[in-house]
Amino acid sequence: MNDYTESVESIASAARVASVTMRKATTAQKNEALEAIAAALCENAAQIEEANAEDYERERAGGMSQGLLDRLFLDSERIADIAEAVRHVASLPDPIGDVIKGRTLDNGMRLTQVRVPIGVIGMIYEARPNVTVDAASLALKAGSAAILRGGSAAARTNSVLVDIMRTAIASCGLPSDAISSIDSFGREGAVALMRARGLVDLVIPRGGAGLIRTVVEQSLVPVIETGVGNCHVYVDSSADLDKAHAITINSKTQRVGVCNAAETLLVHGDVAEDFLPGALSSLSEAGVVLHADERTRELAPEGVEIVDATEDDWEREYLALEMAVRVVPDLDSALEHIRTYSTGHTEAIVAQDCDAIEEFVNGLDCAAVMVNASTRFTDGGQFGLGAEIGISTQKLHARGPMGLDEITTTMWIARGDGHIRS
Repeated sequence: MNDYTESVESIASAARVASVTMRKATTAQKNEALEAIAAALCENAAQIEEANAEDYERERAGGMSQGLLDRLFLDSERIADIAEAVRHVASLPDPIGDVIKGRTLDNGMRLTQVRVPIGVIGMIYEARPNVTVDAASLALKAGSAAILRGGSAAARTNSVLVDIMRTAIASCGLPSDAISSIDSFGREGAVALMRARGLVDLVIPRGGAGLIRTVVEQSLVPVIETGVGNCHVYVDSSADLDKAHAITINSKTQRVGVCNAAETLLVHGDVAEDFLPGALSSLSEAGVVLHADERTRELAPEGVEIVDATEDDWEREYLALEMAVRVVPDLDSALEHIRTYSTGHTEAIVAQDCDAIEEFVNGLDCAAVMVNASTRFTDGGQFGLGAEIGISTQKLHARGPMGLDEITTTMWIARGDGHIRS
């Protein structure tokens, strides 16, 4: 057992003790602590920005992609948004104690299934300091303790954020160890966290395909797999092309370094000649590098550069100003393409034909389907769930944006009066 394992297990043990207190914390106590976190973030914005500037400049000089730099960057406006997201979590109904189902058995025993905290949640993520606050605040409201591993790219920012939050919740009488970080122990610390079965109840990875795969394959602690987002926009022959244009541009360019940004555009052949020239021009003007099939290249306006699409392009989550484009002969071909290359995150159809919409919705197996709407809406905040802890692409327990309910578990309570089983 190395020093990292001992250190991480010590932090996890402290988090487990803190989780006992969190389990009993009242809604008022948790909300007070969340409000204290939000206030402290705003009061210490300058300190957070200074730390973030160090991280940002180091990673920019090191060649980090623009999409990841965008995720890393914090300014006063983004800090205020993060604080507001914490306040929103405080305003949400407390899920703990909710009765999911209940009945009286034939023998007179009263049986209820209630929502309870998970306990200790480990969060492993990359270059996203907002996740540091989102994960901690959601875990706190859900009555659990959070252990955070945010990666080296945001190390200074995350250190400051964790210190601010620990101080804030301690000022409200909750244990500071309900929020802790293992960033200083590097990758070895993350491995130790994944193997701390018995101390940690759940690990949630959030990041690129490599990170998620590593956690899923190496963790001895149960994992909820959050998704790589190879998201598609399909423009049907029945689509309102003005809406299709706006949805395509928004899905790709509104924010590129996120898992719900569209990476592939599929266009029905019957409308390709009318739709693609304008869409390709707008995407190109926005700086998007286009990887396309032969038919798309034929329809591209003069001055719009097209790169020949390869098999890798249909599979890629670019997280950058790049997009794959293909003309398909019909809806069935679009569905077959998506089934082949989708990561099960978010798929969008733009169509007016109700039968086409129903076939699209029922023909796919993914966490979210958007009908005449941007893929960018697959988000806990947009869905009214508060600051999500991630978007699950697995099928067990939680799927799609994970809000408060998804980071709780349940307990059965049977109330009898001296009942014994015969």
